[in-house]
Amino acid sequence: MSSPNAIDAEALTKQYGSTRAVDALDLSIPPGTVYGFLGPNGAGKTTTIRMLVTLLQPTGGTAAIDGQPITDRDRVVSRLGYLPESPPLYEELTGREQLEYIAGLRDMSDDHATERIDELLELFSLTSDANKRINTYSKGMKQKTGIIQAILHDPPVVFLDEPTSGLDPRAARTVRDTIADLAAGETTVFLSTHILPVVDEIADTVGVLYDGDLVAEGPPENLKQRVGSGGSLEDAFLAVTDGDDLVGGR
Repeated sequence: MSSPNAIDAEALTKQYGSTRAVDALDLSIPPGTVYGFLGPNGAGKTTTIRMLVTLLQPTGGTAAIDGQPITDRDRVVSRLGYLPESPPLYEELTGREQLEYIAGLRDMSDDHATERIDELLELFSLTSDANKRINTYSKGMKQKTGIIQAILHDPPVVFLDEPTSGLDPRAARTVRDTIADLAAGETTVFLSTHILPVVDEIADTVGVLYDGDLVAEGPPENLKQRVGSGGSLEDAFLAVTDGDDLVGGR
């Protein structure tokens, strides 16, 4: 698959026995896009992300990240950052040790890693806690550490699954500002969250997954207009996931 898009998928499918968790999903997401990926619990969002980040093998179809097919795992992984809903952290390490470990895995030079770690610790107000063990961190502090390690190496594509979970309002605002800054620098952000106001505020394009199907896709304003004057993204989301065809297809 050759494309200038940051994320591509063609008929991407995942089936478990007789259950089709993701059904022939097509995506074409240009660089620098914040793509809000919505859907009720069990819609197939996490399954989709896990296929795109090479943690789960598709049953059918193809996909590519930054022009690299997901079958080439090493090339794809080097081009993306990933924050799952529960960040993978070694809790016996300090926050700084965790980030230094990730920097080593990403082959970052010591000087660049130190500079970047310090910059992001300051941004997320973790500098004073950087030398404390992660097992003493609150949920919000762990979440912020997970976000930092996802973007530490400046990847061209970042997948964030519920990035504001457990964060206080100030930290959540920092995350939203960081996503906007990433997109301004041509980083593509694939954002899965249940917090619709966040998506409405920062997403360029919204995709709604329902029972494994992409039932709606477009700019937030376009989706809201489909439910009438004064409609909200929540109104559009609820209508689409109730089965009403309010967005005119994909």
